[in-house]
Amino acid sequence: MRPPTIRDVAERAGVSKSLVSLVLRGAAQVRPEKRRAVLAAVEELGYRPNAAARSLSERRTLPHSRLRSSGGTPMAGVLLNDLRNPWFVELLDGLGARLHDSGLRMLLADGRLNRRLGEDLTRTFTELRVDGIVAVGTLPASDELRAAARHIPTVVAGAREPVLPHVDVVAGDDAHGARLATEHLIGLGHRRIAHIAGQGVVGELRRTAFETVVREHGLTGLATVEQGDLTEEGGYRAMVRLLTAPHPPTAVFAFNDIACVGALSAAEESGLQVPRDLSLVGYDNTYLARLRHLWLTTVDSASHDIGRRAAQHLLDRMADPARPGETVLSPPTLEVRGTTGPPTRDP
Repeated sequence: MRPPTIRDVAERAGVSKSLVSLVLRGAAQVRPEKRRAVLAAVEELGYRPNAAARSLSERRTLPHSRLRSSGGTPMAGVLLNDLRNPWFVELLDGLGARLHDSGLRMLLADGRLNRRLGEDLTRTFTELRVDGIVAVGTLPASDELRAAARHIPTVVAGAREPVLPHVDVVAGDDAHGARLATEHLIGLGHRRIAHIAGQGVVGELRRTAFETVVREHGLTGLATVEQGDLTEEGGYRAMVRLLTAPHPPTAVFAFNDIACVGALSAAEESGLQVPRDLSLVGYDNTYLARLRHLWLTTVDSASHDIGRRAAQHLLDRMADPARPGETVLSPPTLEVRGTTGPPTRDP
């Protein structure tokens, strides 16, 4: 499923390639009916001008199937939800290593910057004629991404959305990871347990698993869910609300390591010692969790493995674009460190 070319547009419109070029450049000498025919073909096919060709006419990225005959270098466009999230570092390490081994280069774009500028960076990838797209983290299913996925092999990594036809999803088993974290705290003897929840499908999966486990142990009336926003500040504010409640928790399972660091700061500012007075569990096992002065108990979501699997699925989809999309989950593990222990307060 190669991206449409200027030749495809010309054939659909019933005109020459040179006339298509004139229309795309906005030339005034094109007859109105021809211009309308070309623009209609562009819209129907989802054609985007090749930005690389415009700036450097003799060098351009070619579809993978034409690589051997053309001598070009294939490229994968990687669109991240937010480059500030440290969880993406190891995922990108696994992704990049596998792509590099196969001769693909990576182009990175920051989805947060995309949203701030009000531009869809997926269009840039389309114009650059990338050979594949990897959407990393929870991104909105924009029209541009939907359109690109129809013509360019696409894989979603580390998230469960957007769900698109002929797009593979490679992620961690969030429900199982949340179960590991919650059962760890219950096993230590905690009964008043809180969850600082995330957003999107992943946030809902972890929250639902948390609620299921506490219900299975008969702790529904003692458990609490406090909404966060995936940031350190969000974790801090959620922890402050939990600690000022009439019956504060003795243990907290945070949506991710970043929120857990914020929760840790709030606990220490309140005069609590972790884990003597409060146990904390994060999620993702980022480098933050491994810093010696934090040393967070956390769920390892196998980010490096997710990255490598996502790269392999992209390569497989480039070889067979029409095959049905599939969802592949990497199993998480629990890393017990220094922020969890038995409760010392009466639960």
